[in-house]
Amino acid sequence: MIHIHFIVNPIAGSGDNKINIKFLQRYFSKDTYVLVVKHSVYKKHAVELTKESIKEKAHVIVACGGDGTINEVASCIIDTPILFGVIPLGSGNGLASNLKISKNIEQAISIIKKQDVKTIDVGSFNNNYFFSNSGIGFDAMVIKNYEESNNRKLLSYIKATLKSLKDIKYDNEYNITINEENLVLKPFMIFVSNSNVLGYKVSLTPKASLQDGLLDVLIVSKLNFFKVVLFCLLMLFKKHYLLKEVKSYQTKNLSIYQKESNHYDMQIDGEHRIVNHSKIEFSIKEKTLRIIS
Repeated sequence: MIHIHFIVNPIAGSGDNKINIKFLQRYFSKDTYVLVVKHSVYKKHAVELTKESIKEKAHVIVACGGDGTINEVASCIIDTPILFGVIPLGSGNGLASNLKISKNIEQAISIIKKQDVKTIDVGSFNNNYFFSNSGIGFDAMVIKNYEESNNRKLLSYIKATLKSLKDIKYDNEYNITINEENLVLKPFMIFVSNSNVLGYKVSLTPKASLQDGLLDVLIVSKLNFFKVVLFCLLMLFKKHYLLKEVKSYQTKNLSIYQKESNHYDMQIDGEHRIVNHSKIEFSIKEKTLRIIS
């Protein structure tokens, strides 16, 4: 018997998903599968539920939600034989888009049943993991404003972006070391990606691969207001690299240090987080997550 545990974020996306035991039993035969469904009810609850499922000897653990739910679940099963599945229910769904996992629940279930497994890289920093991307600066501000809106629609992203454009500041100076190059700047954005999709089919790192053993890094130095607007427009057409302030890198390691502060406003897989360190060390963990795709 194959034991599959589903960790469901009930408020992901529109918040009206239909994933429960009765629904799933239409697709998984009782003769072959043992199904368990668990619903998270607060931030980081999915971590606790996943750890329970590991103790309960689940063979497959499926994250049903957005990139934040994926992060919480997958972080617990790195370097284990457990297979990781995804049913994308979020608004952005960057990792699922990269893996071409459909937002249609029935199609996502069919992928899980086929169990074609791909072993992918995982991004890490200061003992935290990310599977799609992380960032400091403008993208973190957008996510923070988006979360404060309490509305999971594309229009909310647009409003959050406009608010971030109005409020952006260049207060902190960063020392960045990447590929033996040292940079000192007050950045518009430092974007570190393992995946080639940011969400809503927008990409800042179109050449990124989940299996190349490299992080794709976009560093955007200080922009005036006109160039900020231009950057956002160019980003929609994947032409943001045309600005001279935009630099792209591929690397295995990246360090960021700020002298005047010991905390960072970051987004990690599409969720805002404050990280209390003066220095952040990024690296790549190669081929450490077995994902069904």
